[in-house]
Amino acid sequence: MSAGEQIQERAAGPADAALSENKTVFRILAAISLGHLLNDMVQSLIPAMYPILKSAFRLDFGQIGLITLAYQVTASLLQPFVGLYTDRRPHPHSLSLGMGFTLVGLVLLAFAPHFGILLVAASLVGIGSAVFHPESSRVARLASGGRHGLAQSLFQVGGNAGTALGPLAAAFIVVPKGQHSVAWFSLAALLGILVLSRVGEWYKVHPYRTGKLNNVKTERHSVIPRQKVVLALAILIVLIFSKYFYLASIGSYYTFYLISKFHVAVAASQIYLFLFLGATAVGILIGGPVGDRFGRKLVIWWSILGVLPFTVMLPYANLFWTAILSVLIGLILSSAFSAILVYAQELLPGNIGMISGVFFGFAFGMAGIGAAVLGQLADATNIDFVYRICSFLPALGLLTVFLPNLKHAGMDRDARRA
Repeated sequence: MSAGEQIQERAAGPADAALSENKTVFRILAAISLGHLLNDMVQSLIPAMYPILKSAFRLDFGQIGLITLAYQVTASLLQPFVGLYTDRRPHPHSLSLGMGFTLVGLVLLAFAPHFGILLVAASLVGIGSAVFHPESSRVARLASGGRHGLAQSLFQVGGNAGTALGPLAAAFIVVPKGQHSVAWFSLAALLGILVLSRVGEWYKVHPYRTGKLNNVKTERHSVIPRQKVVLALAILIVLIFSKYFYLASIGSYYTFYLISKFHVAVAASQIYLFLFLGATAVGILIGGPVGDRFGRKLVIWWSILGVLPFTVMLPYANLFWTAILSVLIGLILSSAFSAILVYAQELLPGNIGMISGVFFGFAFGMAGIGAAVLGQLADATNIDFVYRICSFLPALGLLTVFLPNLKHAGMDRDARRA
């Protein structure tokens, strides 16, 4: 091995070095993406059901926010610990275990008799996310063949597509059939358990992809100074805050906004939400490969700050332009997460599970806290005011200027190879 190859292996870790010699395992990426789709589709039924639950249980916006908080905070608190643990002791079958928690929460949601059980159901769904996401993100990276941005995008687009399908399923099944019809989606969760069990078997029979890596000394430190790593991670956290706090305003309250301002029917509001969430799925699929080719920092610039003009215009648009602007916002804003996640993984090589858990967890936490805070704000003022305030959050994207250029640091190898 040449000196250059030794340096590259030291920066990437033994797993990345080994995998760079292999082709991208698209069948595993397709399977993990399908599992992500099924997982997030059943999870997205929770916010899609909010209009039904609000009427059936006579909830206010604050209680709606608490349901989101129960799901998102449970997921956010547990994910970093799950990721840290599986960095040392990977568990291939934790993928299907996470889907099992989601299944139980889904069944409880279908038959919950009062608000307290709704909170328990949402918490179980959050636990499912906490177990599923860190290890599945690792599987996506390990099956990438070195094309990390592409792999994360394919993995995450499954989740975004599932999130987009939730409101559509709610519009055509849950709204006309009622709360108990959610139980039918347990079939999707069962299919997810089956698919992820097969992925777990693939994961288990490849020794260099599992716990045997612990016998190899893996570089767990960045090749840039520690102070810059800390600063970069802090900036990425702020960017995640701006992105997911804004997305909370759409995910939890967009249907109420459309119903209140434009007097659309509940089923029609779910269609508009589907268009927004579908656009986020397309955006996240684009963001990863573009980051591989042109660098993560450029994608982060474009995604966070580039969406600002559209978010500022949204509260003042008519229904037609509200639909157009929401699609543009979803398309642009969603492209950041793959770039942010891979950028963070390259800052701390060898800690893939922990970094994935922290960033997925923080994203869910910000979405949950955002839903709760914005729900209280909506009760105190109105939905229009919430959207006017949130429209300026993407301005925090200006902080991207302080991110180190990893390409100059010799770390963004994927962008150079492409």
